[in-house]
Amino acid sequence: MAYEFIKVDRNGPITTFTLNRPDVMNAMHSPAHFEMDDAVNTFAADPEQWVGIVTGAGERAFSAGNDLKHQATGGKMGSPPSGFAGLTSRYDLTKPLIAAVNGVAMGGGFEIALACDIIIASDKAVFALPEPRVGLAALAGGLHRLPRAIGVKRAMSMILTARRVSAAEGKELGFVAEVTSAEDLMRVANEWAKGICELGPMSIRASKEAVYRGLDEPSLEAAIKGQNRYPAVAALFTSEDFVEGPLAFSQKRAPAWKGR
Repeated sequence: MAYEFIKVDRNGPITTFTLNRPDVMNAMHSPAHFEMDDAVNTFAADPEQWVGIVTGAGERAFSAGNDLKHQATGGKMGSPPSGFAGLTSRYDLTKPLIAAVNGVAMGGGFEIALACDIIIASDKAVFALPEPRVGLAALAGGLHRLPRAIGVKRAMSMILTARRVSAAEGKELGFVAEVTSAEDLMRVANEWAKGICELGPMSIRASKEAVYRGLDEPSLEAAIKGQNRYPAVAALFTSEDFVEGPLAFSQKRAPAWKGR
């Protein structure tokens, strides 16, 4: 499928999704949501793609969130079942996603980043959930993912003030993994992705699923006892990689992961 509002690039097992509306700071409207949904569906189904990176086009913004001008002028509304940018209501993606935040990540833009597993930020990045300033609320996951990521009190200090947070403060709060220069952002994000690709992809998917689904269990005991029934965990035990990892270790060689 040819895309108008996003770009998709593949480099080995790494797929990079670029939100490509720089003239409106990569704000998202309905067509862009559906394009991302299609692209992420393709990534999820492709056995050769193991890690995704999400970033924004241009130097100003990762994403300014919802395109309010499009909404205000009667533009077509709506998003796929997978949510804002095809990500915020997608709960079954076990392949890891890295957000490479190159500038402003406001409202839905911040929610896109929070829907990823790791956030790498340019030192020019700025994060906020400013929806209350225009009579809205961050209902595409921000009000739930941010408290889970950094704790309720820290999250409330952002949510109830709609204040802007720098990349450095984001790292201090705990939702940013690394801060780098704008020039080095994609190199650093790709280094993180390549590091993940050195590990067993089935193990990574099982680990991601166990973490997120385990957080929804009523207790630690329930999470530990229930993890073997999670699909990605069950798939790990029957995979070729489950044999290949210990075999490569015993033979003192690098494993040849298959992702199956």
